Amino acid sequence: MRNKQIYKKALALAVPMMIQNGITNMVGLIDNVMVGSLGTEAITAVSIVGQLIFVFNLAIFGELSGPGIYSAQYYGQNNLEGFRSTFRLKQSICGICLLGGIAAFIFGGETLIGLYLHGESAGIDPVLTMNYAKKYMNIMLLGLFPFVVTQIYASSLRESGDSVKPMIAGIASVAIDIVFNYLLIYGKLGLPALGVRGAAIATVMARIAEMCIVVIWSHARKDKHIFLQGIYRTFLVPKAISVKIIKKGFPIFMNEFLWAGGLAALTQCYSLRGLEIVAGLNISNALCNMLNVVFVALGNAVGIIIGQTLGASRYEQAKKNSFHLMWFTGVVSVGLTVVLVAVSGVFPEFYDTGDRVKDYAQRFIVITALFFPVQGFLNALYFTLRSGGKTLITFLFDSVYSWLIPLPAAFILCRFTNLPIFAVYAVIQSADIIKVIVGYILIKKGVWISNLVGESTEEA
Repeated sequence: MRNKQIYKKALALAVPMMIQNGITNMVGLIDNVMVGSLGTEAITAVSIVGQLIFVFNLAIFGELSGPGIYSAQYYGQNNLEGFRSTFRLKQSICGICLLGGIAAFIFGGETLIGLYLHGESAGIDPVLTMNYAKKYMNIMLLGLFPFVVTQIYASSLRESGDSVKPMIAGIASVAIDIVFNYLLIYGKLGLPALGVRGAAIATVMARIAEMCIVVIWSHARKDKHIFLQGIYRTFLVPKAISVKIIKKGFPIFMNEFLWAGGLAALTQCYSLRGLEIVAGLNISNALCNMLNVVFVALGNAVGIIIGQTLGASRYEQAKKNSFHLMWFTGVVSVGLTVVLVAVSGVFPEFYDTGDRVKDYAQRFIVITALFFPVQGFLNALYFTLRSGGKTLITFLFDSVYSWLIPLPAAFILCRFTNLPIFAVYAVIQSADIIKVIVGYILIKKGVWISNLVGESTEEA
């Protein structure tokens, strides 16, 4: 019965996050499918820009994760002033990251896109692909600010136990995106047919709507979200808290940024075998990202639940819960594998592209699906380690490992061997099994257990 209660609590937190994150990914999926009707160059261009913006998005998540560890524990401790300090710190550090991201895309965007256009592909025009990509990126930059504001508010709401408001805002945003994608890509109801630019405009509109709903609704219910009362009386955060959180949070930021950068670099390695590979991976990722929100949300729920339990100094309970939730996440991921394999042959048919790209997409979907249980278990391991503030361990465990093992292996296998691309992809995916083994040992030893916001280190 106790196990059932912890599963219910995890699902109560995770399901709204699944819906919201699924909707967020749905925005990208809709762009993908509708742009897919414009040809392979358009698909490839949107895929490349999406991969680059994904690095920025993960950097923001990383910026929020450090303060988020403290937010969850402050909330478990009923320390509202501490919670407010983390919210204010999120605004400052994400503002800096936003300015840096915009500058990088404005001054280095064309160079970054060009990294993916070196592979040989008889059926894809790299010049046209670059043209599409630049048009798409220039408009998408306008959506970075509302995305950042939404994530600051949504993360704080979740850490206080409310994941419903961000979910509802996400539903509204995807509705807007669907409607205006259709109108602006194809030129309906008297509007101009803007192609990839129309897809970008619709996405920006959806991001703005999502931000307005989350911010306005949250402040309208300050009686419920007490931490927002007086939140803008000052932007200052006590130095002791800032130093403590930044010290813990910087490895997480670097981890998320380098991990996302590693994924972008992996795609660049695969692109050496041809731009059709990039298009096939784009179709595969569009579908797989829709379902991996399940174990990502469960991982976030694990981090929040374990963090709150640690903040209350209930260490033994936290350790027991961590094992139950890790296995639960792994089992749920098996069901996702079945769904992905079942639809792997159908989904690529929605794209107006060649049979070769569709075949690539189907095979990438199946390979990715087979490793979903590994990814689900690994995700829960990662958030458990992070909930106790062991950010340096997670930094080494996640992004450093990715840059030292899978990325060099992918580069060598793609550039210097004739191994089929599907075999290369499977080898790289299987490298995460090593991380699962190491992570499980760390969890079992309990090296992650600590109360970051309390003075007592004894079991309550």
